[in-house]
Amino acid sequence: SFAYFTIKDRLPQILTRVIDTLHRHKNEFFEEHGEKGVEAEKRAISFLSKLRNELQTDKPVTPLEDELPDAALWNQYLDYQRNLPNGNGEPSWFQSPWLYVECYMYRRIHAALVQNPPIDNFDVFKEGKAQNFFESQEAIIALCTYIQELLKNIKDLDEKQLQEELFKLLQVSLWGNKCDLSFSAGENSSQKSSPLQSLENMVPYILVNDTEKVWSLLVNAKKNRTERSNVRVDIILDNAGFELVSDLVLADFLLSSKLVDEVYFHGKSIPWYVSDTTKHDFNWTIKQLGSANHMWMSRCGINWEGYLKKGVWVFHDHMFWTLPHDFSSMSEVAPDLYAELQKSNLLLFKGDLNYRKLTGDRKWEYSVPFHQALNKFHPAPLCSLRTLKSDTQVGLKPGQGEQIQASEPEWMVSGKYGVVQFDAGL
Repeated sequence: SFAYFTIKDRLPQILTRVIDTLHRHKNEFFEEHGEKGVEAEKRAISFLSKLRNELQTDKPVTPLEDELPDAALWNQYLDYQRNLPNGNGEPSWFQSPWLYVECYMYRRIHAALVQNPPIDNFDVFKEGKAQNFFESQEAIIALCTYIQELLKNIKDLDEKQLQEELFKLLQVSLWGNKCDLSFSAGENSSQKSSPLQSLENMVPYILVNDTEKVWSLLVNAKKNRTERSNVRVDIILDNAGFELVSDLVLADFLLSSKLVDEVYFHGKSIPWYVSDTTKHDFNWTIKQLGSANHMWMSRCGINWEGYLKKGVWVFHDHMFWTLPHDFSSMSEVAPDLYAELQKSNLLLFKGDLNYRKLTGDRKWEYSVPFHQALNKFHPAPLCSLRTLKSDTQVGLKPGQGEQIQASEPEWMVSGKYGVVQFDAGL
């Protein structure tokens, strides 16, 4: 299965890169922290080499031994896996749900650093995220230029034109999700060309396209809003770099077109899945744009900084996003986060990992309704913007998946296809 290939080949590659990254920063650790820094680096590398060995030899998954706030939840989840009626008793790397062991690996990478001060704040994936940003410059410039030109005349656009622009920017945000470093095991995945030029050609590859429903929801929310109630959209982020910029551009459009009054962004509280967005990545990206020597890039950065100061854009992180749980258990495991999402008019979930957690990462029949696969997860109307990079997909028309499968066996994992999949909730 694709899961087997991921655990056998991709995850050890990622661990090797992490070890290599720490090794390359040895001098920097020494300059900053002296011998203590070098000792910490050695301990972290030894911890990670042991982890890689456990993974490659299919050892049992062990409880977390650090004191971080989420450790108890992880260890309870391990007990839950041990006691599954159809499980194998002791979960091991190759005998457990893919989603669980993959998340577990990233949590152990985090532990390797956190348990080794003074390098405990070092993000082993930071370089790759920055590189993706810089190597996607052309595409980022094209996008910033497009949104700034659009904003000049946004007051003159009629409803039909606004709808067209929303569809365009939702698609840019969807295809921005191709730039995923955990998928390429950290290899270059930057966006080289302007994403706007190829949109027309990409439409046939959107297997479920519910953009009309997203538009109707936003228009109705705007019509029904009262003095006291703001229209709010939440974006549950995926990758930093180019994808994040495509999400920020979409958010700017939603705000500037007055379709919404506020946008909440949800990121990861620890480095995750190689390229996922943390608070540091979010702020760093906006700062980079603000100080760029390109007029429209810097205008975007400065405007976005302003939205954050005004509080019409808000960044949130929560440890639930880096737990192994499906979203259907959020109301139980993280009731505070669930209650926060209930305040939203629309939740936009970016990317493949979020899709796997929305649908429980099961091998569904392709035609099972999206609503059913969500397994009662309905804090608010939601939409998944996802390019397919794992073999879970629901909500297709009868026969649609089988037809593609016949000519393209890799269709679910190639990143070539996407969905804009909406669920109105209860």
